Amino acid sequence: MTVTLADVAARARVSPATVSRVLNGNYPVAASTRERVLRAVDDLDYVLNGPASSLAAATSDLVGIIVSDIADPFFGIMAGAAQTQIGGPGDGSGRAGGEKLAVICNTGGSPERELTYLTLLQRQRAAAVVLTGGAVEDPAHGAAMTAKLTKLADAGTRIVFCGRPPLPEGDTLVAALAFDNRGGGRRLAEHLIALGHRRIGYVAGPPERTTTRHRLEGHREALRAAGLDAAPAAGGEQTGPGRQGPGDQDLLTVHGPYDRRSGYEATLELLRRAPDVTAIVAANDTVALGACAAVRDRGMRIPQDISVAGFDDLPFSVDAVPALTTVRLPLFEAGARAGRLAMGKEDPPPGGIATIAAELMIRGSTAAPRG
Repeated sequence: MTVTLADVAARARVSPATVSRVLNGNYPVAASTRERVLRAVDDLDYVLNGPASSLAAATSDLVGIIVSDIADPFFGIMAGAAQTQIGGPGDGSGRAGGEKLAVICNTGGSPERELTYLTLLQRQRAAAVVLTGGAVEDPAHGAAMTAKLTKLADAGTRIVFCGRPPLPEGDTLVAALAFDNRGGGRRLAEHLIALGHRRIGYVAGPPERTTTRHRLEGHREALRAAGLDAAPAAGGEQTGPGRQGPGDQDLLTVHGPYDRRSGYEATLELLRRAPDVTAIVAANDTVALGACAAVRDRGMRIPQDISVAGFDDLPFSVDAVPALTTVRLPLFEAGARAGRLAMGKEDPPPGGIATIAAELMIRGSTAAPRG
């Protein structure tokens, strides 16, 4: 015979409404009452009808975490941290009571897949959506994103950005936790300039990403302040190997994906174009590993012949040889905070926007240039 919610209520000596509150986690219930209800659920082997429940409620027990590449530690760390606040850890009994089911949605960097996942999460009446990493700077995509997120928010879905700037228009977010990529890029370049570097190559990420633009803007701010940026700040930078720009500094900038192969190939291209570079800044730590490999394959030493720096302070950066100078972003802390905001466990920051500071980590891969 099928066990009903009323059966659980009778066993726990509470009302059906109290059972529903405990299982949905949408209303405070005394700890002793909650324990009694969960014990009755276990004793009777009651299974909540998730689809039926989601039809009756505004939202379901599902939370979507959208990432560009789950294999990239940058996204994996944030997603894992968010999940600790969304899906558990529970009380160790294996019983559900207020937790949500976190689902990782891996877009592979595709803006179209990002929109598709938002549509699927809308159909599932997701309780919350956490979007991680930089946004695509395309007006059509931005308008589509705003429309999708507005529909989700209107249906009761809580929307949190983690490592992503807020939308230019629309008031759909619970919060946007944005990393200070611009400030981090500026401090890293200032460090290299203070060491005496004057020819600094930059292996940038995809040009259409906000993260790429902000880090490169910070880098160029420091160069301009030191009188080293001979090129315009936008419009002439390189978008791939062999493509020339009008200014001298453009010869020292190459764009590519956020992966090791890009770092390797772009660094070889930079060294071909400007063999007098004394330092290379990489878009992130993974790209920096590729840059280090390219430098070594050219028979050069790090940092004696050329300095290399990264960004993000991913776990492996300290174990590189030499350890990688980089900019630390508190990925785990930001992801956990995003999870709490998505679950309503933490009040949003003032105005719904928080800028998370970046910290310069100076290690052995950077030093003063020779001579």
